[in-house]
Formats: sequence, structure tokens, C-alpha cells
Amino acid sequence: MRIGTGETVDAALAAEALGFTDRDLLREGLAATLLHGPGQRAVFDPVFDLYFPRVVGGPDTAPAGREELRDRLAEALADNDQALLAQLAAEAVDGMGGYGSSPGSDGWSAYQTLDRLRPQTLLARVRSDVRAAGGGTGFADRLLDDEIRRRIETFRRMVGAEARRRVAERRGRDEIARRAVRPTADRVDFLFAGRDQLTELRRTVQPLARKLATRLAARRRRAARGTIDLRRTVRSSLSTGGVPLRPVLRRRRPARPELVLLCDVSGSVSGFSDFTMLLVQALHDQFSKVRVFAFVNRLDEVTGLLDHGRADPDGLSARIRAEATLTGWHGSSDYGVALGEFTERYGASVGPRTTVFVLGDARTNMSDPNLPAVRDLARRARRVYWLNPESHAQWGTGDSAAPAYAELVEMHECRTARQLGALIARLLPV
Repeated sequence: MRIGTGETVDAALAAEALGFTDRDLLREGLAATLLHGPGQRAVFDPVFDLYFPRVVGGPDTAPAGREELRDRLAEALADNDQALLAQLAAEAVDGMGGYGSSPGSDGWSAYQTLDRLRPQTLLARVRSDVRAAGGGTGFADRLLDDEIRRRIETFRRMVGAEARRRVAERRGRDEIARRAVRPTADRVDFLFAGRDQLTELRRTVQPLARKLATRLAARRRRAARGTIDLRRTVRSSLSTGGVPLRPVLRRRRPARPELVLLCDVSGSVSGFSDFTMLLVQALHDQFSKVRVFAFVNRLDEVTGLLDHGRADPDGLSARIRAEATLTGWHGSSDYGVALGEFTERYGASVGPRTTVFVLGDARTNMSDPNLPAVRDLARRARRVYWLNPESHAQWGTGDSAAPAYAELVEMHECRTARQLGALIARLLPV
């Protein structure tokens, strides 16, 4: 999170005004002054719980049995008693979440606690208790069930926070903050991102595109200044006694470049390709022409599908698979066939003003990598960049042809949206 002097001063003033007696009030005050969007709460809240814990150590009472805890939990869920839920989370972790053989346990596991307590199975019981108490008379059954599920999910998060706190007391808060707190979506590896994280990433496309467009425009303005025009500089210096106080620059008028994307949309790589396609589409005004091609073991142009889907980024993958011809007799990636098909069918679309980005992990499934097609592509284009979502340590392992491709074109590791934004800003032509 980008926190500068202004945010720091605001947070200190908020803490001074709110005081330290109400922990939840302090949390909201710091969140309001330090965070730049609701997406950062997923990181802020667990870290706040680590550094501003509710208590230190375990509960003072002896651990209760499983059935007793479930009975008390059902009552707390029915009453929506947040204080009691927090207390039960601490007791549950202390009594059911410990593992290891050393005194006081080697650690505490939220997963183990919830697996033994199984709070999700209390839904029907809590619904009955709420109805009996008259607290759910204004809810339809479905709405009441949704409300109870929300309370159960809140309790599950409390158990996770309690387990992290107990482990942090033994191993250190800094280590747990670094290892156990879920990173923001822009720091998650594309290859391991879940559906929710990819959805959150797609929501960041437009803000990221605006930042990149501003940087590209600034670079283009600087590039347009050109070099010093010596003859005109000497002429203008006559008015200052021959001293060239104001150099005259040759005005360059560079044409906007063309951009071509070749995207592997197979398997786990598809999330990386989808996000990059959406990002480049959002930047389309920065280029004279943008063409996008998708492939698995066959290649097809999807530029029109991308234009049509600006308002529906979540459905991009399904739309491409439904309307484009991407596979032949098998469904595995074949870079050699796809790259060869591109140079044969669309090679004329690549010229000296064209920058080509290839998106994929370069895993050929033991097929021919077709290096001559890549050489031909590099010869035709202004520049060719290969963005690989795999870790550099994995290049060349198994069926990866990354080292062979990297000898012909410039290949970059691009595992997260943060890396992608930095690379796009640096590599895109002006």
C-alpha cells in the first residue's frame, strides 16, 4: 500500500481524536485515513488484528467440549452477539486448533478448528432459534438463511484472525504478516489466482489503464522534442552574442505505433491472457492499430470479440472459446503450430512499426517449438516481447521451450498484475 507523509499525518490525527479505548473505532479511523480503496481492506484488517490484538495469550478458562461450544455458538449466531462470537472463536482455537507436541502447541490452525467445530452445519438450528425468538419474522426464509450464512462467515473470519494472532505471538508478527496474510489481487500469481481474485483484477483494468495512458503520453511528449537543431540554434544565438542560451530542437512527429498480441488462452494461462487483453484494449487509443490473436493449438483473430466485450470483461474467455477456432484434433497448447499459422496467415500484418507481444508459458507439450516462425516474426516486427507468467526458475523444465524462445526474442517474467503494469509501461512503444 502506498502510504506517504499525508496519510501518516492523517492517521496520527485520527488516532489522537478517536483514542485507543475503542479498538473497532480506531480500526475504522486508520482505514479511512490510510487506504485508497475498499479492495485494500482484505489486507488491512488481518494486519490490524496482528498488530492491535484484542487480547494476548489464550482464554483464562479451561477449553470447553465440542458439543458445548456448538450449543453456545448456535445461541450467539441466533442473537448476532459479536462479543460472544469473538470469545467463542478464541475458545475454539485454543481447544481444537492446536497441533504439535510441545507445551502450549507448536501452532494453531483455523482450518483444523473449523473442520472440527463445523459451524456451517448449524444453519437449520440457528434458523429455528431465530424464528422461535421472533427475530426473523420480517425475513423470508431465503433472506434469513443468507443472513445466518453471513454471521457464520463472520465467525469463520474471527477464527482465522485468532489463529493468526496465536501463531504470531510464538513466531513473530512480522513473519506472519508476510506469510499468512492474503496479498492484494495485483500481487497474486496469475497461475494461482482464484476466480474471485481474477474478478477483482478485472475491476482494476480501467484505473490501471488510465495510469499507463498518462505515462505513455508523457513519454511521447518527451520523445517528440527531438535532438538539437545546430543550424537554427546558432542562428538564434546571434541575439545573445553567440551564446546558445536557448537550444532549438528538431520537432519530431512520430506516428503512433501498431500493436499485435498473440495470447495463449489454454488452462491456467488464460487468466493472465484475459487480463492483458483487457488492459491493452483499454489502451487502444494510444496506438494507431491494435490486433489481438488467441490460440491453443490453432490461432484465430479475436480483435472484434474484444471490442464487443468492453462492458463484459468476465465473459471474455467464454466468448472467445465459443466464437473463435482455437483447437484442432487435440486440446493442448501447441506453440509451434500456432506461431506458424500466424506467420503464414497474418505475417503481412506485422511491419517495421509493429510491436508484438506473445503471452504464454512457452510449454509446448513436447511438440516442435517452430523456432523459424519466431525468427521470421522477429525479422518482420519492430520489436517482439514475450511475457511469461511462470517463474524464471521454471523456464526450461519439463516441456518448457522458454530458453530457446528467449534466445530469439526478449522474454520477461510476468507473474502478477503489478509486474505486468510495470512491464507494459516500460516496453510499450511511443
